[in-house]
Amino acid sequence: MCDMCVMNSVKDRMLSRRGLFKGAAMAGTAAALGGVAAAPSALAQGHDAVEDLTHTLTPEFPTFSGEQQFFMEQKFNYAEHFYNLFDLRIDEHTGTHIDAPLHFSEDGASVDEIPVSNLVAPLCVIDIAARAAENPDAQVTPDDISAWIAANGEIPANACVAMHSGWSSKADSDAFRSFDGEAMHFPGFHVECAEMLANAGAASVAVDTLSLDHGPSADFAFHYAWLPSGRFGVECVANLDRLPATGATLIVGAPKHQGGTGGPARILALV
Repeated sequence: MCDMCVMNSVKDRMLSRRGLFKGAAMAGTAAALGGVAAAPSALAQGHDAVEDLTHTLTPEFPTFSGEQQFFMEQKFNYAEHFYNLFDLRIDEHTGTHIDAPLHFSEDGASVDEIPVSNLVAPLCVIDIAARAAENPDAQVTPDDISAWIAANGEIPANACVAMHSGWSSKADSDAFRSFDGEAMHFPGFHVECAEMLANAGAASVAVDTLSLDHGPSADFAFHYAWLPSGRFGVECVANLDRLPATGATLIVGAPKHQGGTGGPARILALV
């Protein structure tokens, strides 16, 4: 089909859809005025709100390497083509994203192979923000996990255990990497937590920093202990300060490209 034919077809369809959307919007308004809209089933089952734990991805978002890893090029624009479309080029491990087992193993599960049952999980939030404010190289330790269990009960099966270090607020500045010329400085999980969390039945972990390991790590010890076990991680999550220590449900909108080692993800919490 010729370019002009495509443009005219798109234009005709959009005019038709505008009428449809206008009618739907009016119907929605009428329904809202007539009573409270029905909540999504997940919210109706004991949750009252949804929190977005995802940073908005931009070409300027901080990366582990310090180099730009996300590129957007507009291929079509509405003024000329009557629709908008961008061409994206992206490193899998950019912004709020998943580390699949394959990322740090020879033959681990790729991101498309992560069991969907593990992408909806009870969320356990371990708060080390006060300690991290004093020491940017702070780590979640087995003692932190034990203290969380003492206060909140056992870690639920297939849970995601998240580190809240307060680092999310630094995502729009160089302080997120905190690179001093030799090493980065930000919190992460201590390697000794891997076995403890696995034995507790956790299926994933999450951090509000650039890496599951803390910034100065030169050997990625936690990555190598955690990911090859068949579990996954989520890095660069946002807004953990808005969540309770226990009781929220995490929803991981994982990418599903064949053989992927990870990828940007939309992370939500039902609270």
